[in-house]
Amino acid sequence: MEPSKQISLTGRRSQKRRLKSASDNYRGYMATDHNAGERGAESGKLRRWKLLRGRTLLWVHVVPIMLPTAVCNGHLHHHHQKQNNLLKSGICKKNGITKGMKKNGVSNGTLYKKTFIEHFEQAPMYVAVLTFLGFGVGTVFGYLRDFMRAWGLEKRNIATEREEQKDFVPLYQDFENFYTRNLYMRIRDNWNRPICSVPGPQFDLMERVTDDYNWTFRFTGRTIKNVINMGSYNYLGFAETDVNALKTVTIELQKYGTGVCSTRQEMGTLDKHVEIEKLVAKFLGVEDAMVFGMGFATNSMNIPALVGKGCLILSDELNHTSLVLGARLSGATIRIFKHNNMQSLENLLRDAIIYGQPRSHRAWRKIIILVEGIYSMEGSIVRLPEIVSLKKKYKAYLYLDEAHSIGAVGATGRGVVEYFGMSPDDVDVLMGTFTKSFGAAGGYLAGKKLVDFLRTHSHSAVYATSMCPAVAEQIIRAMKCLMGLDGTTQGLQRVRQLGRNTRYFRRRLHEMGFIIYGNDDSPVVPLLLYMPGKIGAFARRMLEKNIGVVVVGFPATPITESRARFCVSAAHTREMLDTVLNALDELGDFLRLKYSRYSKSSHPELYEETSHELED
Repeated sequence: MEPSKQISLTGRRSQKRRLKSASDNYRGYMATDHNAGERGAESGKLRRWKLLRGRTLLWVHVVPIMLPTAVCNGHLHHHHQKQNNLLKSGICKKNGITKGMKKNGVSNGTLYKKTFIEHFEQAPMYVAVLTFLGFGVGTVFGYLRDFMRAWGLEKRNIATEREEQKDFVPLYQDFENFYTRNLYMRIRDNWNRPICSVPGPQFDLMERVTDDYNWTFRFTGRTIKNVINMGSYNYLGFAETDVNALKTVTIELQKYGTGVCSTRQEMGTLDKHVEIEKLVAKFLGVEDAMVFGMGFATNSMNIPALVGKGCLILSDELNHTSLVLGARLSGATIRIFKHNNMQSLENLLRDAIIYGQPRSHRAWRKIIILVEGIYSMEGSIVRLPEIVSLKKKYKAYLYLDEAHSIGAVGATGRGVVEYFGMSPDDVDVLMGTFTKSFGAAGGYLAGKKLVDFLRTHSHSAVYATSMCPAVAEQIIRAMKCLMGLDGTTQGLQRVRQLGRNTRYFRRRLHEMGFIIYGNDDSPVVPLLLYMPGKIGAFARRMLEKNIGVVVVGFPATPITESRARFCVSAAHTREMLDTVLNALDELGDFLRLKYSRYSKSSHPELYEETSHELED
């Protein structure tokens, strides 16, 4: 990477002039003008206005001579009316396409090519109050139990210090350990359940019970058969048991063995690694790619090779732990912007250019933006066209983590870049994993000359062992299927089936009255539970109905936003989804989980099952 051209401040007077200039430019940037598409075409600046009604906020992002989009971040009831007003006024069409709009003249073409709808409905007041009350009661009893353990009135199952170490710093004192002992332990049986089959659309589960309130477990020897799997990241259904499909993987396993036992920089590069890297680059439409044996390490061990001291990282507040760890290990300055909030991101970019580095006010060596394609806990999709626009405007770099989006969105499964109809050249670093859509393991980094730099500087290339050849063959098989190189259209059918299943599942949940988060095209579907007592009850009752689900709470989510997270797969049949939906409908009434205040059944046009087609 070449250092970006930034502004260096050399004095108080110069700083004031630049601040005034930036402020004037910013006021012009935020100007409201309903005819900006004609008069502001030459400036190419983003203009936006708010359409307000009640407590709901609808942002309509319009770039002069670019396509507009309706972005819904609250109650769908209001958004539907606002969208109708937009349709009548000619701002956007039902499918998000407006005729007669000119092209931007930059590589990303139009800003948005379809309506971009996301849902983040707030909980009713009584739900919020009861959630805080539930955690409050649990906390009070937790302190009471800690007191009883300290005086020997209750059995201590936790690790304790030896008598001669009583004057040492306590091992357990912070709130997270308190939470683990007294709140998480009550519902620990809902996590780490052992399975004994391939995690496809259905799996077999080993039954276990506890005699000491989840501190320890024992197996009963019974196997729960054909549990519907709604928790695995098996988006395209490549986690399968078809012997014929896995024949080539078996052959490679017999030929190469289970591992290489060497790093890529020594003797760990095989012909399979070269083949898969060329295939990934071809699939993504970039110059080159590099693969790694572990998806987590693809982020955490490579970001430090890209940035260091004197660099600035702008990270979304909901980024994955691997991105957070990689940013911290790099030694660069880290600043956080609000989730998918372009105003927050631009404010940080402007301040970074105006003020430079702390104390010295020198220009930053690099400014890099870290975002994800699909956020795994929220189900939201990154606003890539707007981020690319800001990146180009302020001469920053963009690192896009497509761990959950590659294979899951886009007309042919090529991720959010294809989903928004953009060029891969708009993204400086493309990252993805093979653990979700491809039914394998590992990750990749793709781009331009950057890959040659990583081959010699990546920590994973220097210290980590190479990808298992059999795993590489599974990735090659899945990717060729997705690209149609196997002579069939099965890969494209999987992508389309995933889209249909996702929209159907989300539409039905909305109609039932559940609060769900995320984008309508995201296969990650968070269903809000809120109250701590309902986390365990929900997961246990679903398992009784032979449905395996993932429930998530603190610290993976905010303490008052506990949820169940469903992962839709192309391998799910309509009958499987209906079975899950019927169980959710029944359980939603029993546990009173239908918190949404608005009926969605009267707005079917927002959930039309349209196929995503690439535009010429």
